[in-house]
Amino acid sequence: MEEAQRRALRRGRARLVAALRVAPLWDLLEERGLFTRPMVEELQSAGSRGDQARQLVIDLETRGKQAFPMFLSILRDTGQGDLAAMLIEECECLPAAPQLGHLRPVELETRGEKHNKSVCVPERLSIQAESERPRIPPVPAQGSAVDKRNRNLVYELKGDPCGHCLILNNVNFSRDSNLSTREGSDVDCRKLEKRFKALRFDVLTQRDLKAQEMVLELQKLARRDHGALDCCVVVILSHGCQTSHIQFPGAIYGTDGRPIPIEKIVNYFNGSHCPSLRGKPKLFFIQACGGEQKDRGFLVDCDSPGDEAPGSSLESDATPFQAPSADLDEPDAVASLPTPSDILVSYSTFPGFVSWREVSSGSWYVETLDSVLEQYAQSEDLLNMLLRVANAVSAKGKYKQIPGCFNFLRKKFFFLCK
Repeated sequence: MEEAQRRALRRGRARLVAALRVAPLWDLLEERGLFTRPMVEELQSAGSRGDQARQLVIDLETRGKQAFPMFLSILRDTGQGDLAAMLIEECECLPAAPQLGHLRPVELETRGEKHNKSVCVPERLSIQAESERPRIPPVPAQGSAVDKRNRNLVYELKGDPCGHCLILNNVNFSRDSNLSTREGSDVDCRKLEKRFKALRFDVLTQRDLKAQEMVLELQKLARRDHGALDCCVVVILSHGCQTSHIQFPGAIYGTDGRPIPIEKIVNYFNGSHCPSLRGKPKLFFIQACGGEQKDRGFLVDCDSPGDEAPGSSLESDATPFQAPSADLDEPDAVASLPTPSDILVSYSTFPGFVSWREVSSGSWYVETLDSVLEQYAQSEDLLNMLLRVANAVSAKGKYKQIPGCFNFLRKKFFFLCK
């Protein structure tokens, strides 16, 4: 979709939300190939008419080059030509050129330098020698002192509970899915329930959900009023796979074997869909494979702790990569997604690789994450702790694994500890 068309949809969104009659649109949107039936059903589940209209306008930006003219045609065919005309007018309205105002030259003056110019300029920048500049006190070491002195650089957590924590734990999968039972996942789940309760979260756990049931739980959480809370955490324990993506790689399987893209999960909680979490940190912890590659690592000079080679009790959460289907968004949809500010997605493994799980002690990632949170949550910020997790997990086993994260937080995040 062209930028002018995206701009028109955004400028006209308020009027579309207020006036758009969505009921006559659904069949035509599907018949003309703009949305598939599952996509239409998801739009219909967005809530009220206004909520459905808002989500439709947002999703239209991702439907490719023909989405805008096709939407205009459908509006006219359903007797909403006035809205089509409004969008055309917005599309033809060029953005105003920036006003530069009156520019004046600024003279740079170096100490000890004499100027013979007759021009007198009110503003002057004085370049000082390094020894003459005022000394800036060094930044204090990380810890509680940073919280108090630089509140603008640290997310403020005051509530008790400070936020909701949803844990989706898929262990048993349908026979048709060809996915194995994730033994050891309940061990992970119990650890994280206990840990996030200790970190002052209101924890809700759901076990063995189909893909649509997972979506409904996530949407239910996103639609809650988080106004009195400070943050939100989502933990997903399941099988995973590679998938075509724009922002966040990977997908998570429901117990019925249907994948849910991680970027879809994350976007339920962005500023457009979850207004009460705007400006608040939203943390996602994903224990699932990013693919089916097994990493044997490479040799280094120093010895790292040598775990035993994977045996019969070591399992992965891998499933084969699925090729993109024909109805996926076109590449030009990249620029249309909302900016994922205040979001962090922590993956148990690098995209494309398996994630290892012990039957008796749980996954390497969750076991290490729980241990690091227990030891360092009172003194270190989240990103520093995730570095510790990556370092510890990467030293394990014959086959290698390294967790990583996509970080769009604007500030440092410190947990509250009881």
